[in-house]
Amino acid sequence: MMGFRAVLLRDLRLAIRQSADLALVLGFFVIAASLFPFGVGPSPDTLARIAPGVIWVLALLSVMLSLDRLFQQDLADGSLEQMALSPTPLSLVVLAKCLAHWLTTGLPLIAIAPVIGILLNLPAEGYAVLLAGLALGTPSLSLIGAVGAALSLGARRAGLLIALLVLPLYIPILIFGVTAVDAVLTSVPPTAHFLYLAAILMAAIPLAPLAAAAAVRHGVEG
Repeated sequence: MMGFRAVLLRDLRLAIRQSADLALVLGFFVIAASLFPFGVGPSPDTLARIAPGVIWVLALLSVMLSLDRLFQQDLADGSLEQMALSPTPLSLVVLAKCLAHWLTTGLPLIAIAPVIGILLNLPAEGYAVLLAGLALGTPSLSLIGAVGAALSLGARRAGLLIALLVLPLYIPILIFGVTAVDAVLTSVPPTAHFLYLAAILMAAIPLAPLAAAAAVRHGVEG
């Protein structure tokens, strides 16, 4: 656990120093959301109907924009190889990096989501469910994204390759996140949708770091 804590704190410090990356992600989230009223019209009813889907899709894309910094910089400066050779299990190192990624990307997106909801006229009863769904879903996005980022280590056009690898795996999270908000807006309990999101997260926590660690080790040795 000392190695886990060291990697987590290291990545958090690096993210704070490179705050421009976080500003880019949040800027994309806000600017892209502000385009929808111009594209579909300013009708409050139309915006309210599409708000859950827009917020979830933009959150998904924003997380994906930042995935290439999970391992690429560490590979370039040689620190990833040192992590692979350290006594700390590589899967635990990957889990620490995923947690740092979520704290510096997913958590800020959750914090700013209510602002996007106001912009898109999301009904008041949908905010709590939206935030709860994002809190369950965005950690899974980071974990699954780590597998794609690890598989694309050293590849040309790594960002495009990551998108091709992880977008199909993101679809169930997107579906359950959006339908949870739609359910509460139609007076249907969203419990089942939350359970599916929680099940995906519980499966991703042990499996994604193992898969990503194997891909990282292959990328480092290659």
